[in-house]
Amino acid sequence: MAHILIADDQKNMRTTLAMMLRRAGHDVAEAKDGSDACEAIDDEVYDLVITDLRMGQVDGIDVLRHCRENAPLTEVIVMTAYGTIESAVEAMRLGAWDYVQKPFTEDELLIKIDKALERRWLTGEVSLLTQEFKERYRFENIIGRSASVREVLTRIIKIAPTDTTVLITGESGTGKELIAKAIHVNSKRTDRPFVPVNCAAISETLLESELFGHTRGAFTGAVSSRKGLFEEAEGGTFFFDEIAETSPSFQAKLLRAIQEKEIRRVGDNKAVNVDIRCIAATNQDLQQAIKDKRFREDLYYRLNVARFRLPPLRERPEDIPLLVDHFIKKFAKRMGRAVKISEEALNRLMAYNYPGNVRELENFIEQAVALTIDGEIRIVDLVPSAEPMAMEQRTLDDVVSAAERQAIQASLLQHENTDRAATHLGLSPTTLWRKMKKLGIESPRRNR
Repeated sequence: MAHILIADDQKNMRTTLAMMLRRAGHDVAEAKDGSDACEAIDDEVYDLVITDLRMGQVDGIDVLRHCRENAPLTEVIVMTAYGTIESAVEAMRLGAWDYVQKPFTEDELLIKIDKALERRWLTGEVSLLTQEFKERYRFENIIGRSASVREVLTRIIKIAPTDTTVLITGESGTGKELIAKAIHVNSKRTDRPFVPVNCAAISETLLESELFGHTRGAFTGAVSSRKGLFEEAEGGTFFFDEIAETSPSFQAKLLRAIQEKEIRRVGDNKAVNVDIRCIAATNQDLQQAIKDKRFREDLYYRLNVARFRLPPLRERPEDIPLLVDHFIKKFAKRMGRAVKISEEALNRLMAYNYPGNVRELENFIEQAVALTIDGEIRIVDLVPSAEPMAMEQRTLDDVVSAAERQAIQASLLQHENTDRAATHLGLSPTTLWRKMKKLGIESPRRNR
């Protein structure tokens, strides 16, 4: 099924075409003239636009130009009447896939549509990797050529222009905030604020005040009224990172704010209207959290309108060389040196399991670029977590120790607090401390 836009100022023609394409299994939208078509192209992503050439002030050529400038992956077929073949040829020169001359048969049009869609899906996959595409949609930091990455990019383009609420799930270090930012910058709200909040890093009492604001005297220390982050994000996008770390009581207030688009400052009964787009992320299984009564089911369904699952790095090893190259260039430029990686070191990185995902790989490369002496990263530079023993996992004890070390380091990197890291790992703080001592892992600085 393809998403197709039909633009024709003759209602009968437009309606007949739409019925024909819906019978063929396509999702069809209609535009009553060229201006309406241009607005539709700005609002949604279409696989194919079928436009009449002659349509008042904004004609089919104008629609074609607008499509080429604002939706370069969308294919265009123009419809032309007898005597306007020259205009159809001009449309082909400007980038239309094909033209069809009225009157035409259903089979004739469907054959052209099938060929246009085949090109759309084929070139679409290739175009996702081009520098021009990344610059146009500002995806320069989303690296990968795997099918899962291509799917995420394609869905961002479709979801971003809408105001749909988004839920992003995935393990720590997979790039959830990066995806949230990509959705924001490709939305209509790109010129308004993007406000991220790590729900796990702020206590519940403070979180409510930070988000909703407070009035003077609402609590001890509230010497003046203060706007919350919801109001600061007016017209923009609000990103709730680690949404599952909030309490059910706070989730009830958040649900109301998202549904009703209004908040109440702490200590105030007056409602304040807010216009924000909500994106939430978590590394937890929310279905299990609902069963455990740690997460409200009604909030889950309100957030889970459009869902992105970010795969762990171990599920897309074909992206590792691209990521390694990206991070080497990034840190080599920052440190003012020329750096490359040896084949042996790259093979070692390809064989690793990455419990800390892309964030862990980035840390490996940053350390390696800093440690290399002659400008070539070798296996010896992949320290401390990428030591040969951890990579090759020789004995059962080595396997267990390596897995525990990586899991603990990844959790400490995320939470920067041993108590929260222990909770995330399902350990008591004492047990975590003993394991850290045994494995030679230092406490995060915030705990010192």
